[in-house]
Order: sequence, then structure tokens, then C-alpha cells
Amino acid sequence: MNYLEFFSMLPEISLLGIFVLIFIFDLILPTGHARHYFHSFVCLLMPISIYTCLISCGKEQTLFGGMYYSNSMIAFVKAILAFGSTIVLLQSHSWLKHTSNTFYKQGEFYILLLSTLVGMFFMISARHFLLFFIGMELASLPLACLVAFDKYRHHSAEAGIKYILSSMFASAVMLYGISFLYGTTGTLYFDDMVAGLNGSAMQIFAMVLFLAGLGFKISLVPFHLWTADSYQGAPTVVTAYLSVISKGAAVYTLFVILTKVFAPMTGEWQLMLYIMTVASITIANLFAIKQRNLKRFMAFSSISQAGYIMLAVISGSLQGMTALVFYVVVYIVANLAVFGIIEVLGQDNDRIELTRDHCKGLYKTNPKLSFLMTLALFSLAGIPPFAGFFSKFFVFMSAFEAGFLVLVFIALINTVISLYYYLLIVKAMYIETSETPIPTLKSDNFARTSFVICLIGIVFLGICSIVYTNIDKLAF
Repeated sequence: MNYLEFFSMLPEISLLGIFVLIFIFDLILPTGHARHYFHSFVCLLMPISIYTCLISCGKEQTLFGGMYYSNSMIAFVKAILAFGSTIVLLQSHSWLKHTSNTFYKQGEFYILLLSTLVGMFFMISARHFLLFFIGMELASLPLACLVAFDKYRHHSAEAGIKYILSSMFASAVMLYGISFLYGTTGTLYFDDMVAGLNGSAMQIFAMVLFLAGLGFKISLVPFHLWTADSYQGAPTVVTAYLSVISKGAAVYTLFVILTKVFAPMTGEWQLMLYIMTVASITIANLFAIKQRNLKRFMAFSSISQAGYIMLAVISGSLQGMTALVFYVVVYIVANLAVFGIIEVLGQDNDRIELTRDHCKGLYKTNPKLSFLMTLALFSLAGIPPFAGFFSKFFVFMSAFEAGFLVLVFIALINTVISLYYYLLIVKAMYIETSETPIPTLKSDNFARTSFVICLIGIVFLGICSIVYTNIDKLAF
């Protein structure tokens, strides 16, 4: 093995370098006022990771005998995930220094978060099932620790247990399916496995097990039951990270494996995705209407959004890949804006269980937060001219051109349902009143920076969506 190939993995090496610097900085940093500079240090380092991903665009490389692969699209997706992680870090500052969280070590939070990001990078670049599985576990296990990070609060510990047990079961099911694939093809390399697939009963069963395992990571119905409880119990910043960054990496990886490995069985996996997509969109939308807890509401919203993004996956085309990446970018800025506002509202008022009733009259006391929340919800609902409208339009077009007309029609009907429950929050903020509204809040500079980034993303990506479609020129 040529160990110099490790230095060719610029995105992963940059993250590992940041990982080591944070570890050393946290080890030698004395307690006291110097710790307040730690978060600034970390947030300044993350753009380095984004930059290393972007300079990798245009470079196609295959390392370690074909186990690791990178090209322009993969490097761009990694940059998107690093960008989203930076927003999460900006939103986490106030929570980490909150008086009730003084027992936390910030370094532990940063190290766990970066560990998951490194694992996702390996998942995306994997062209061998062993590297893929290692990356998936590296991303999943630290996430369980992050979900249970509020160790002195019962709901966080419960959510962590539910997440790790469900994740272990999903990983075991997936590994069982991969073993069937290896037994029938004699290889774990993606490119070599294609030649050995003939659509036998064992291989179809293996594909079902694989989809079940990765469907858990994406929160697709019927593998979604852990989502609401884990989202509700986890710290809000962790829930935000879990809902967008983890899901984005899993969706891209699913697209690659289905189109690269299971290409000879396209009809079979498209049928399975068809059923899962319809179930995810419909069931999640119906359950979201009944949710009053904001984090559980956003949990079912994320399940519904996962169903919409499957429209791009099921097409299996380059246009679907383009729509998928654009959808992930838009979903990151819109969803993180909502979760950032939930974090500000819940933390400053010490409300662990924020409900829709807490949003009543919010516009009168916090007009700026209400305005950003409205734009983010409109984007998630797909209202023009915001970015969410174009992201949904592109995934609908990719599925339509692939021949899934009925599926697109069902998704359009469900879009109307989703618009209804998003508008319930807007109605509470602007029309309904409360005898005890949330008082006027002032977020810190880090949170305000993240809100500005999300606002620019929601508006700018909507206006410039036509230009953004040039991303299809990147090689897949």
C-alpha cells in the first residue's frame, strides 16, 4: 500500500487536522475566560475544510486500489456538508455556554461532530462496501453520543438509547444484506459487483436489507419510528445536524450505490423506492398536522422532505443527481434556520418542550425571528420565489422525465397538505395572540451570523436557481 495516497484525500485530511488541533487546544486550554475564544477558533477552522473540498473540484482520483474515489461532484457535496456543519457550530455557541450547560466540555462536542463528518466523507467517496460500512459506523456512533449529550436530562438520555439501539439494528440488517451480495458476487468493489448481479432471489433479498438499513439513516417510512423521539429528546443543535447533514450524506450515498451497484436491478429498487416514497410523504404529512411540539413537528417534516428527495433518487439520472444536490443545499439553509430559531426561543426561556402555542404573538415581540421563520417555512413548503420552490420543482421534473407521472401527482397533492401545516406556525406567529408571549430576545453574534447565512441562502438560491442548474456540468 502506498501510504502517500492518504495525503491525496484533502477533505478528510483537513478535517483530521482540525480534529487534532481542537484536541490539543482543548487539552491545554485553561478554564476561565480563554474558553470563550474556543468557539471562534473552531468556526474559523471550518472554512478551511470547505476550501479544501472546493479546490478538489475538477480532480478525479482513485485511491487504495479503487476503494476510494473522488471527483468534482463528490468534492462539491463534501463542501456542502462542511458548510452546513459550520452553520450548526455557529448556532451551538450560546447553548454550549449556557449556565445550565457549564459541566460540558466544548471540545468533546466539536470532536464528536467532526468525527461524524469524517465518516460521512468516507461514505460519499467509498467505492467498496467495507469502506462504506466503516464510514457509516464512524458517522453513526458519535451521533448517538451527541443525541445523549444532555446527560443530566432524562429525555436526552432516552433519545440516545433509542437512537443507538435502532442504529445498531439497522447496521446489522445492512451488513447481513452486504454479506449476501459478497456471497453471490465474490467481491465488495462497486464496479466489480455489477457484473455478478443477475437479479436472483437472494440478491433481491440482499437489496431489500440494504435499503432497510440505509432507509433508517434517511428516516424513510417504515424505518422512521425512531425519528420523532430522538429529535425531541436530543439537544436542538444536534437535532438540526441530524436532520440535514446526516440525511444529506446518506441520500447521496444511496443514489450512488443504487445507480452504480444495483444498475442491473433498476426495476426492482425503483418499485421499492416508489412505495417508500409515497408512504413517507403521505404518512409524515398527516402526522405532522397533529404535532404541537415543535421538534416533533420538524421531525415529521424531515421525514416528508426525505420522501420528496427520493423523487430525485428514483429517477436514477444525471438530472436527478443535479436536483438531489440542489435540494440538499436548500434544505440545509431552510431547516437550519428553523432549528436555529427554535434553539434561541427554547434556550433563553428555559423551555425544553416548545409547542406551537409558544409561537402565538411572536411577531409582536420578535419580528425579525418571525420573519426569518416565515421565509424558512415558506421555502420548506415550496412557495415561490423562495429556493424551496425550485428544489421541489427540479426533483419533480427529474421523476416526471423518468416516467413516474403518478408519483409526481401524489407528491404534488401532498405539497398542498404540507403547506397547510407549515402555515399553522405562520398563523400562530402573526394572527393568534397569547396572554404570556415569548419576550423580546437577543441572540448572540454567532447565531445572528448563521441566520444571515440562512436568509441569504433561502433568497439568493431562489433568485439564482437558473444559474445554479449549471451544476449538472460537473462529472458524476
